[in-house]
Amino acid sequence: MIKITAQGKTITCDQGENLRRVLLKNNIDLYNGQAKMINCRGIGTCGTCALEIEGSVSEANWKDQARRSLPPHSLEKNRRLACQTKVYGDLKLTKYDGFWGEGDNIVWTAE
Repeated sequence: MIKITAQGKTITCDQGENLRRVLLKNNIDLYNGQAKMINCRGIGTCGTCALEIEGSVSEANWKDQARRSLPPHSLEKNRRLACQTKVYGDLKLTKYDGFWGEGDNIVWTAE
């Protein structure tokens, strides 16, 4: 089993699972503010599930790269869309502020 540490919790999942689904299933606050109600439900178009990932995950697909290349996101920040990410190894996650998680202030960390 793979261990994911986020928001002070350690949860487990199988290799290859979708990160967004794993986090939501385990009651991790993936979305900031109104993004909890207004998001694309995992199709990769809104960008509100962006977070910083330490660990082994799938390469960024075209949806992830395309959405993060548009404002307010930036490909220069070390963020990924959870909905477009498959888990391959143990992870430590950090969520930032802003509607899209694009901010510079940390909302929660792995610990």
